[in-house]
Amino acid sequence: MAKPIWKPRYALVPGILNSLMQIEAARAIVERIPLSLSAQAKLRRRARIRSTHFSTRIEGNRLTLAETEQVIDAAHDLTGRERDVREVQHYWQALMWVEAQAAKKVALTESLIKTLHAKVEHGARAAPTPYRDGQNVIRDSITRDIIYLPPEAKDVRALMSGLVQWVTLAELESLPVPIIAGLAHYQFVTIHPYFDGNGRTARLLATFLLVRGGYGLNGFISIEEQHALDLDRYYAALVTHPHHNYYEGRAEAEVTDWLVYYLRTLNTGFRLAQDEAMRAAGASTSSLERIIPPTTTDPRFRFVLGLFERQRLVTSADVAASLGLSTRMARVLLANWVAAGLLVVVEPSRKRRAYARGLALE
Repeated sequence: MAKPIWKPRYALVPGILNSLMQIEAARAIVERIPLSLSAQAKLRRRARIRSTHFSTRIEGNRLTLAETEQVIDAAHDLTGRERDVREVQHYWQALMWVEAQAAKKVALTESLIKTLHAKVEHGARAAPTPYRDGQNVIRDSITRDIIYLPPEAKDVRALMSGLVQWVTLAELESLPVPIIAGLAHYQFVTIHPYFDGNGRTARLLATFLLVRGGYGLNGFISIEEQHALDLDRYYAALVTHPHHNYYEGRAEAEVTDWLVYYLRTLNTGFRLAQDEAMRAAGASTSSLERIIPPTTTDPRFRFVLGLFERQRLVTSADVAASLGLSTRMARVLLANWVAAGLLVVVEPSRKRRAYARGLALE
């Protein structure tokens, strides 16, 4: 009997669409900023160190950012804090592995998730870890009140299968990669398939999906840092239903608010990475016109341009659906972009009109 595919409930509200468009704009700019290989390596290393530090810090790791870097460089043994050291080492190794798998465009499978969790919890050579075989309970560290009661162990396998199937289907249907990553992050921590390491694994799973889907921003971004800087908001966004029991509302909860939070946070990370890359290149806001033509910095156009990564031609209906606009408004935007040389009309018939990338983008 086939296991049911997860069906998340959410709406593409303006906050989500605005974040998606701004993410596309920042992504386009970063891709075109002229950076030396050494500058790229420095930005990438800094982001990886911060991702490792802040993701482990969210879970209670006591190392400072400087100590985290020393551990990564094997320059400090930090006697008496061996557990913190191991967490950092394992996360760093898992992050390197995730980036390598994403670069090879490997498919998301339950086996990959189990291997990822093993690396997070037990190190680079650990065997894939099976899902938990008992009930997990998340309690307030001070009051010991139950904060969240995840699904029972007997249901975890089917739920994880449903999550992986949903990601595969969402990618086939060309759902925006940031939405896929955000929803996968949410559902993983909701299922809580392990006794420990769920948060770190969920964040690395989102990184895997972003990098594999072309949203790794050249490795310059640390989304974990943005979560850690406002932990209350991060945890509050994950609470999509007032009842703490998975079976009493969480299973069918509407997750729009989580997506609004996640994409807004991702957008902040993208913008900060863009600013860092510009500083490293000695660029300024006024010099952006030399990096990318002014018209193409329109977030709406950058979002539509992303459609060409999945299809050769676009229509006004495609644009209207992607931007949440009326077909009439989409036609006005398309006409402006054609006039600027950014798009060309391929099929002039009004009923079948389609557009391709223009020479101005070559």
